[in-house]
Amino acid sequence: MTEYVELERLEGRQLLSASPTGLSPYEVRHAYGFDQVTFAHKGKQIAGDGRGQTIAIVTAYDAPTITSDLNVFSQTFGLPTTDAYGQPTLTKVIHRSQPPADSGWALEASLDVEWAHAIAPKAHILLVEAASASTSDLLTAVDYARSQRGVVAVSMSWGGHETPFDSFHDDYLSTPVGHVGGYGMAGGVTFVSASGDNGQPASWPAVSTHVVAVGGTTLTLGRKSKYRGESAWSGSGGGVSQYSGTYAPDVAFDADPNSGFSVYDSYSGGWQTVGGTSAGCPQWAALFAIVDEGRELSGLPSLDGPGETLDAIYAVSHKGFHDVTTGANDNYAASVGYDLVTGRGSPVATRLIPSLARYVATGSGATAASTFSAVQRSVVSPAVSAVATTLSKRRDLVGLFGSSEIL
Repeated sequence: MTEYVELERLEGRQLLSASPTGLSPYEVRHAYGFDQVTFAHKGKQIAGDGRGQTIAIVTAYDAPTITSDLNVFSQTFGLPTTDAYGQPTLTKVIHRSQPPADSGWALEASLDVEWAHAIAPKAHILLVEAASASTSDLLTAVDYARSQRGVVAVSMSWGGHETPFDSFHDDYLSTPVGHVGGYGMAGGVTFVSASGDNGQPASWPAVSTHVVAVGGTTLTLGRKSKYRGESAWSGSGGGVSQYSGTYAPDVAFDADPNSGFSVYDSYSGGWQTVGGTSAGCPQWAALFAIVDEGRELSGLPSLDGPGETLDAIYAVSHKGFHDVTTGANDNYAASVGYDLVTGRGSPVATRLIPSLARYVATGSGATAASTFSAVQRSVVSPAVSAVATTLSKRRDLVGLFGSSEIL
């Protein structure tokens, strides 16, 4: 029997409009601080824009207008249409056989491609279209995406109900042996997944220990697009795995349709305002592409998702995150520190990206390249050791919640 993955529901505040009415790339980049990230290299300041890196986005079915839609989006918001090597930003791969077009998945592809590009405008984007929304076809597409030279992050804005057999898929969510990341350097791949839009429970693959799971918030902007605050979005998926005892999400990003993103998708009619945790997933993938740009400029390899990225997320200082302490989903409330709605919080890009770019794992734990002292390295809670493995960290947090909430 074929198992199909449910598309994380796209939350549309309005169906169509003649012009963009949601958040713009400038507003989001400025609010989270992406537009202020630079790297020092050979006496120069290099913009943190993902140059030299490839972000792979895995969706299902065909998005027939995605290339022209990305061009409209880029021209509307003054974004480049080529990557750092002067090549068109987007490469679209139809894996194996030509799939039929699907309007829901086409809109997902537009959201993912356009907003990965908005956050990391000089990165290359590889869109891999699976033949269908079956778990088998999607994982086949993930396998292809992770194996491509230059890929440093794989975005998966989809998920389904957990099964007892999900851990057998973890090999697909791992860096291939001998992988070559950005700038032609050997390195790892980070896998990013949306936590879900139904409040609880979190979906698979978000609960996998090989994946960075992204929850949702409601973002409020002040004057001149300055960050004013966030609260937990009621639809944010989150909870404890009923099979493995792991938890999700790890981090968060704006997801509320009332503070949603401008997306252009001509296949479904034009401009739309879209929310959902699937919006934050490609933007966190873009964040990791910027991190890996900085790492490679300093001679460090791109982060390995299962072996480094999750450990790094929990090892760096709490100052790298906006700690979301208000709001709730159906079962859990946001609180100080880690919570099951927003994880550690949303990014303070000017602090988080440099910290991750300097992160070095060691045999007895990890450091942010000596940037933070042992005292300064924030941990999620007393139940979680900053030097524990990712698997034990995700399991240890189970002790913070009642057994009735786990089952």
